[in-house]
Amino acid sequence: MADFMQFYREGGWGMNLISLCLFTSIGIIIERVKVLWLDSSENKHALLTGLNQHIMRGDVQAAIRWLSSQKPGPISRILRAGLMKAHRPDKEIQAALDQASLSEVPRLEARTGYLAVLSNTATLCALIGTISGLIKTFGSLSGADPAKKSELLSAGISEAMHCTLYGLASAAFVIVIYAVIQAKTQHTLEAINESVVAELNFVLSNRAAKSEGAQAVG
Repeated sequence: MADFMQFYREGGWGMNLISLCLFTSIGIIIERVKVLWLDSSENKHALLTGLNQHIMRGDVQAAIRWLSSQKPGPISRILRAGLMKAHRPDKEIQAALDQASLSEVPRLEARTGYLAVLSNTATLCALIGTISGLIKTFGSLSGADPAKKSELLSAGISEAMHCTLYGLASAAFVIVIYAVIQAKTQHTLEAINESVVAELNFVLSNRAAKSEGAQAVG
């Protein structure tokens, strides 16, 4: 820890700007992990299998109750919204599913894009700190005691390199986590789209089967 504090002090004022980007990114990362991995983690296959069993028996209310008993998540909330309109025309079912999806998707995608911006900003802050350190170094050399010039030059270059290393390391960390979060978000959105299509097919197939059964009896 003492070594890191020494490293941080030698990096100059640019380190503070980079730290601001880094800690802001960490806050966003923690929030995104909670939303995407904890709050939105659902077993799509289990949800659709259980849902299909109830719908094929024609018991929509049981399907709604079953979904309500599952872990809350975007897929279960969207499917439940569609089932609430299962007795309505096809277009109304589709509209309910679309509306529920539109309310869930922004929550899944929120703030993730800031990570890419903060990663780029950390890189730019590192560059600013590096240039600032070099300017300060060469400025201090003019009029300095010749015996101390090598010492001043060494200190200035050290400040520039420390700031560069810290900025690039922070930017690399943030951009890698950003890629992981983007992949998870895309996976969740694909699961939502597949679930919406599957539920719509379940409901319409069940409705068509009932209609054919009624005609056969008639």
